[in-house]
Amino acid sequence: MKNTLIAPSVLAADFANLQRDIEMINNSEADWFHIDIMDGVFVPNISFGMPVLEAIKKHATKTIDVHLMIVDPDRYISTFRKLGADVLTVHLEACTHLHRTLQAIKAEGMKAGVALNPHTNISLLEDVIQDIDLVCIMSVNPGFGGQSFIENTYEKVERLKELIKHKGASTLIEIDGGVTTKNAKQLVEAGADVLVAGSFVFNSENPQQTIVDLKAITK
Repeated sequence: MKNTLIAPSVLAADFANLQRDIEMINNSEADWFHIDIMDGVFVPNISFGMPVLEAIKKHATKTIDVHLMIVDPDRYISTFRKLGADVLTVHLEACTHLHRTLQAIKAEGMKAGVALNPHTNISLLEDVIQDIDLVCIMSVNPGFGGQSFIENTYEKVERLKELIKHKGASTLIEIDGGVTTKNAKQLVEAGADVLVAGSFVFNSENPQQTIVDLKAITK
């Protein structure tokens, strides 16, 4: 039986009740905290920065999965380690020397992730897939929560899974954007290992139950 990891996206939480929502994730069946850091340059939105991540880390009892949607991520790798990131994901589109960036993340003791925008081809990862712990496939255009899921994602996941197998890598596939109970099963069948769910969880009547439902569907 496959254990699909569920990573609620804190960007969709209620910032006025952040501790409450962090505790909800701690007490739920979720596996990771997914935290989006946006700079308003790489994506047309600004999310929370380092002090908020530091505050989350104080209360979080699960893996901290940090997704950097920023230009020049290399400048902040050691900072995010100090702030408590366990997984640090950078965008392929933001890295001039991706291999070097991956090595720098691993040297800090974190798992190294690479995110791909919807238009970015899987084939660009061919030469580095063995150095990547996690590939985050954006199933919406990055920058804003609550967008509609891009249907081409299933095929993209299948192609990535083939590449991982072909290269003998152990890379996890994460899906970020528009994940719901309607598409979760199909995503896992295509090869997804980690599902990020933001507004679908936090805007539901019972977020903890919604996480249970996602887990049940993906088993």
